[in-house]
Amino acid sequence: MDTKSYNRELPTLQDVAREARVSTATVSRTLNFPNQVTEATRLRVMETVRALNYTPNFSARALAARRTNTYGAVIPTMENAIFARGLEAFQKVLVANGATMLVASSSYDPQIEEDQIRNMIARGADGIVLIGNDRKPEIYRFLEERQVPVIIAWTGSSLAGRSCVGFDNVAAARQLALKAISLGHRRIAFISAHTVSNDRARDRVAGARAALRDAGLDADAMPLVETKYSIQCGQDAFATIMAADPKPTLVMCGNDVLAVGAIKAAQEMGLDVPGDVSITGFDDIELATIVSPALTTVHVPHRQMGRLAAEMLLAEVRDKSEPRQINLETHVVERQSLAAPRDQG
Repeated sequence: MDTKSYNRELPTLQDVAREARVSTATVSRTLNFPNQVTEATRLRVMETVRALNYTPNFSARALAARRTNTYGAVIPTMENAIFARGLEAFQKVLVANGATMLVASSSYDPQIEEDQIRNMIARGADGIVLIGNDRKPEIYRFLEERQVPVIIAWTGSSLAGRSCVGFDNVAAARQLALKAISLGHRRIAFISAHTVSNDRARDRVAGARAALRDAGLDADAMPLVETKYSIQCGQDAFATIMAADPKPTLVMCGNDVLAVGAIKAAQEMGLDVPGDVSITGFDDIELATIVSPALTTVHVPHRQMGRLAAEMLLAEVRDKSEPRQINLETHVVERQSLAAPRDQG
């Protein structure tokens, strides 16, 4: 081993600036806010960074600034694409502003979510995005005591003084159910994610029931199966629902993954979708267009939510801006899995 090379001092910010023929401020700006420098300067600085094998001392910077420029997101699951678009948009905004994203999954377990939140804050996250409102008050107090801004996403309402960006889950599910009722559906069942500690799932069920009441139907009689989030669980739940008598003409699903499982189960049972039974989803992820028949579903503005969540979080941390609540629009996407029932009774 070359002992002299091994013991060589690490390159500094000043070394990069000298080799790239720019100021140290320009090097810092390139590393932290690349969109604020010209492309030619950015390329020259980054080429020098790679040539010198320079690594910024983020620990020293964080100590001096009392910020790590790191932002966390705790999502319920990484197994499927439901949150992927939002996280991608979230990260793009952070990267453009010289920030770093930490992401963790709770597997829909409140205790795991609490542990992940505490771990992120212990590691210096300046702000955090959480999905939905449902969690212990102690968690919110923990964040408030440490003055860590939090953005609640995927729901359009939150407690006063807390930022959120999302949409009205009740209204979205109600709109879809009303569309189905207008086609003649009266026997409607619902497959949902577990509603305990999941306000989005509860609200979607509530939206379907609200539509039934609007139509003068018995909302409390709507068959409901709660299950975990997977295609197989959607299959199993559909089989349970279709074992009842009378059978529903429409099975609404709280997300597209469950709906794809329901379609697969229907086809294995020899049922035509939507001839024998209609099936709808919620989210409008790519899976909804690949399955056959393609899913009628609710389009959720995932990317817009992710982008706005990052912008709001950066504004609250860096500019001390006031909390905001943003309610985005959803809409029904009509495809082939929903049609008028053969049996109008």
